[in-house]
Amino acid sequence: MTTDTTLDPAMRARWEPVIGLEVHAQLRTETKLFCGCPTKFGAPPNTQVCPVCLGHPGVLPVLNRRAVELAVRMGLATGCVVREDSIFARKNYFYPDLPKNYQISQYDRPICEGGALTIEAGGRTHGIGITRIHLEEDAGKSKHPEQAGDHSTRIDLNRCGTPLIEIVSEPDLRSAAQAHAYLTALKQLLQYLEVCDGNMEEGSLRCDANVSVRRAGTTPFGTRTELKNLNSFRFVERAIDFEIERQIRRLEAGGAVVQQTLLWNPSLGETRVLRSKEDAHDYRYFPDPDLPPLRVSSEWIDRVRGELSELPAAKRARFERDYALSFLDAGVLTQTRALADYYEAVAAGEGVDAKSAANWIASELLGQLNKRGLAIDESPVSVGEMQSLMQRLGERKLNGKLGKMALEEMIESGATIETIVARHGWEIVADDASLQAMVDQVIAASPTQVAEYRAGKESIYRYFVGQVMKLSKGQADAVRVDELIARALRGEP
Repeated sequence: MTTDTTLDPAMRARWEPVIGLEVHAQLRTETKLFCGCPTKFGAPPNTQVCPVCLGHPGVLPVLNRRAVELAVRMGLATGCVVREDSIFARKNYFYPDLPKNYQISQYDRPICEGGALTIEAGGRTHGIGITRIHLEEDAGKSKHPEQAGDHSTRIDLNRCGTPLIEIVSEPDLRSAAQAHAYLTALKQLLQYLEVCDGNMEEGSLRCDANVSVRRAGTTPFGTRTELKNLNSFRFVERAIDFEIERQIRRLEAGGAVVQQTLLWNPSLGETRVLRSKEDAHDYRYFPDPDLPPLRVSSEWIDRVRGELSELPAAKRARFERDYALSFLDAGVLTQTRALADYYEAVAAGEGVDAKSAANWIASELLGQLNKRGLAIDESPVSVGEMQSLMQRLGERKLNGKLGKMALEEMIESGATIETIVARHGWEIVADDASLQAMVDQVIAASPTQVAEYRAGKESIYRYFVGQVMKLSKGQADAVRVDELIARALRGEP
């Protein structure tokens, strides 16, 4: 199902995309949804299974209380109504990796309904409705060896029964970029709340996208297709853009869009048909006779609400207000809960300037960690050591250049800032007599440049600063050097 992806802008403008996302998030529980089997990733195939998750005759499921609590937590954080009474149903379909031939899920009475998530995309704020959040168990995994001549399919049932929530959005998204922003915000929220680790490579977070187009300015929805099991945000964006353009081309040519389930091939940059799209009646939902209605008391809901941590949007607004940070810096520093906690701990240090700490952490520290593939909670630079670095910078015992060199060495070696400064003799030259002598030497050796500056070529000013810093081997107090050079060039004593 290929197409030229260069679409005439005028043709594109005649159509409006309509996109809804279904996100499956694995809950952070130690055991499965209806049995005591572990959910640890990477175990040998078929070693984390039991008669319950394998669907043996005569066994009964027992609901995991922790999974319910995490679902309620996510529902409350997105403004959903949490049902005090919800029902589990059997969703019937036949796959090799589904040993019961049905999946226990929720259908007409999900645990959470009617929320919303606010996103930033295209320089604007958008409210994206959440239709429902429901609990369900995962299926197993089919593996297809890529060895020459091996056309077998192997089944690993370790994931069978792993607890999931499915978060279903309203069809409120109007571009692939908005879909990307929605997924980014949703993943951030899931991680902040410790509901899901968000690891897409391990299958903890997966996305299906329902895509249709309609004539711009009209209300009825077009026929949708479903893009299945997209496992990276980049693939989601590429696949949606491809599908939007494919549907527009077909409709402009007088054809019709067929309701289908599609798979995205990232290597070829195209979709292929998996099967005709099912509707709810195809799954023959009915209440699971082995599970009574799930009853969640209002007292329990209130307790979970009271335990909610500060959410990302509120934390970003507080960082802007309390630490006088820009919208951009506050956004960077609240990307993860661990990063926000690290920043606040550093900023709380005695003598630490909060704005300066934000700049150093957001730019220098994260830049160095990203180059090494490290997260903030893997940083070799502790909160205490980052505070010490910020204090030295604030007291002008280190300048910016030496501070960057020191930070890189702290990350590489794990040494303390005190050890590094002593090892290299990086104490700043700050006494006026030494600095004045260096400034006088540079001015005396640069008569041509002095004449050019005094003739109006102000851009040459940085030359003098650079020469003094070179003479001091980068250890001069840059602020004081600037002041002394300005006086010397004005001819002041």
